Amino acid sequence: MGRNENLSEQIARVLRASLVSGQMTPGITYSVPALAEQFGVSAMPVREAMLSLVQQGLMTSVRNKGFRVVELSPKELDDIMQLRLLLEVPATVSVAKDVPASIMKDLRRITREIAKHAKQGQLVEYIESDRRFHQTLVALAGNPRLEELIDDLRSRSRLTGLGALAAHGDLSASAKEHVAMLDAITDGDSARLRTLMERHIRHSRGIWAGLAE
Repeated sequence: MGRNENLSEQIARVLRASLVSGQMTPGITYSVPALAEQFGVSAMPVREAMLSLVQQGLMTSVRNKGFRVVELSPKELDDIMQLRLLLEVPATVSVAKDVPASIMKDLRRITREIAKHAKQGQLVEYIESDRRFHQTLVALAGNPRLEELIDDLRSRSRLTGLGALAAHGDLSASAKEHVAMLDAITDGDSARLRTLMERHIRHSRGIWAGLAE
């Protein structure tokens, strides 16, 4: 967990990844005491984390019971993917020609983390590393509002097919796409990077969501 985050922020980040990966699902009421026991912490930071997710529109409060995941329709998920294609792809391609060597080193390290999590079937960790990879690139555009918007869209995705991919050993193939993106950046091939990014994001409504592409 990040050193610059307080405990409730760390828990919220893990819960967001759990939500995206489908490990937290609509229709189930999640109680603060149960989650606090799971995290090995007191109830206070868990409640604060849940309330922050409610403010973000990711969870809803159930009076005297707990919290539930906000369910999104297929149309809403399709819209999220389209927005990511419109915003995240050009933002990434625009900075690809001038990625500092130190950032490339960090990105290569993150790709190794992604591959490790994919191989071990660690879905929450996979989601978090994937998020850091793309956030690192988008941050180079120097537009905090754009970065925040793209991160919000990613948090609203529902990648419920990741578990099945991991169980069959197919998640590693998706993990390798991050290496291919970095290779395209190293080669200065913007067209290839754009194609790879578009295919990668379309997985959110394809194999990552348990659907045909």
